[in-house]
Amino acid sequence: MFYFPARRDTDRREEDAVSEPHLLVEKEGHIVTVTFNRSKSRNAFSLEMMARMADAWQMIEADPEVRVAIMTGADGVFSAGADLKVMHSDQSDNPWHARFREDPDLHWKALLRMRRLSKPLIAAVEGIAFGGGTEVLQGADIRIAGQGSRFGVTEARWGLFPLGGSTVRLQRQISYTKACEMLLMARPIDAEEALKIGLIGRIVPDGEVLAEARKCAEVIASNGPFAVQSILRSIRETADLPETEGLAKELEIGWAVLKSKDAREGARAFAEKRPANFTGE
Repeated sequence: MFYFPARRDTDRREEDAVSEPHLLVEKEGHIVTVTFNRSKSRNAFSLEMMARMADAWQMIEADPEVRVAIMTGADGVFSAGADLKVMHSDQSDNPWHARFREDPDLHWKALLRMRRLSKPLIAAVEGIAFGGGTEVLQGADIRIAGQGSRFGVTEARWGLFPLGGSTVRLQRQISYTKACEMLLMARPIDAEEALKIGLIGRIVPDGEVLAEARKCAEVIASNGPFAVQSILRSIRETADLPETEGLAKELEIGWAVLKSKDAREGARAFAEKRPANFTGE
């Protein structure tokens, strides 16, 4: 396991003092696992956590060895979203505050609002995913949840606005009326309802979510990385196009894959009845 280097935290507030970073990042082979790590605060987003999240996504994008990522929360909780206890307090003495002065878009980069990863991201949800927890979830491609998990974009209940992208993304990912229910009523939903409306893709028993996510990640990591990333790109870039334009874009993206070294290696591996040795080229 490795962590991103921490900034000086000798002045960290007592409520945020922990022995570990607020975000853990672990790389095993071609898979990176990003874990929200403030269990005493239900993994609510702190300045440190969001800064580390933005760094983690950038690292995943930049590292050619990374083929898939998993996003999860420590100790059976995904995330309660923004830490409302400190949201409107003076955080100028927080050692991480300087990062946000340097980059005003750091919040949005952390929440995958500015852009989504070009590599598949799997969300492994245990417990609650409220507010920003459900917002960042919408930046994931595959979403697996425990039977007891709950979801909600609850900002309106507290007079807030969900600036992580939910008023735009949610109605595109689930039905319009269900998106309005979640956003306007600030009504939490359980895993069964989240599955029914398409917010998540599958439910597994509580305690087995991360293991299931890793199984999915291993399958994806064994596939051709250039093919996987190109398929994901085509899905996204053609989503709102007319069919004719979408098919033209698909052909443009897909043809480059068929001419790649990985495609030739895949064909040889099939003929020789062996696992393919993909390089992403």
